[in-house]
Amino acid sequence: MFVSPAYAQAAGSLGGIAGGIESFLPLILIFVVFYFLMIRPQQKRMKAHKEMLTALRRGDRVVLGSGIMGLVSKVTSDTEVQVEIADGVKVRVVRSSIQEVVSKTEPVAASKDEPKADAETPADK
Repeated sequence: MFVSPAYAQAAGSLGGIAGGIESFLPLILIFVVFYFLMIRPQQKRMKAHKEMLTALRRGDRVVLGSGIMGLVSKVTSDTEVQVEIADGVKVRVVRSSIQEVVSKTEPVAASKDEPKADAETPADK
């Protein structure tokens, strides 16, 4: 017979480090995609929500986590706010339960009787 039997050859190894990186490359790419599509936007959203809560002041209209709308009547501490949800009905809530600020109030302008801080008084001359 002229046909000799064919045997499969063993595949050559690529090396220790290069073979390990190639096997983890899909996992690394999946993590990078998750970071840019899910983790990073969520961190931006959380940062914006935290800034909104720190800028909260009396007179702002807010929406609570339960969907109740109200008016901030008093900022009691760093963690609590008093919200008026109806005429004469005031509720103390945790700041983190506020989901959204619907309308911001303008800062109170100084009245004409009060001197401005940068204005010169006759005693300064």
